[in-house]
Amino acid sequence: MKKQLISGVMLLSLNAVIPVSVAGDQALEDCLAEVKKEKTGTVLKLEKLNVSGKPFYEVEVKDANGFEWEFMCDAVTGKITETESEVADPKSQAFKQKAKITEEDAAKIALKAYPGKIEEVEYEIEKDGSASFEFDIVSEKGVETKVEVDAATGKIIEVSIEEWEIGEESDEKR
Repeated sequence: MKKQLISGVMLLSLNAVIPVSVAGDQALEDCLAEVKKEKTGTVLKLEKLNVSGKPFYEVEVKDANGFEWEFMCDAVTGKITETESEVADPKSQAFKQKAKITEEDAAKIALKAYPGKIEEVEYEIEKDGSASFEFDIVSEKGVETKVEVDAATGKIIEVSIEEWEIGEESDEKR
């Protein structure tokens, strides 16, 4: 897993000034500024991802009402490309009413395509209201792959390789 020099990262709150110094990464600063315009709250996690050969940042924020939001941001342009909300579990009404497959079936689909051990799972609601399972799978070689499975169809809808992560959500660990 490629590591980058990350120094002086203080991601305490999007309401406060966010001093970020990541080896001259203006796009990251632009991403964080864009996220702040969309949603104020506490940054829970920041990840650098490779999606089909293109770099992205994923910023997870918890708002003042306790809701979690995930923003995908182009790591070249600094623009948000996708926004999702998260729910605590698949029994939540917003998730349950859209899901047609179980978490167990979704996990089997993800692991068949990307063998390894599931380290985390998230339950996401897309902007259009559809539901998906997002699994973080670590291969035998230590590569972490995020695999998003549509909760209605069982199709894999997004795959990315994690390059690095700052922050962790213990409630998502498996």
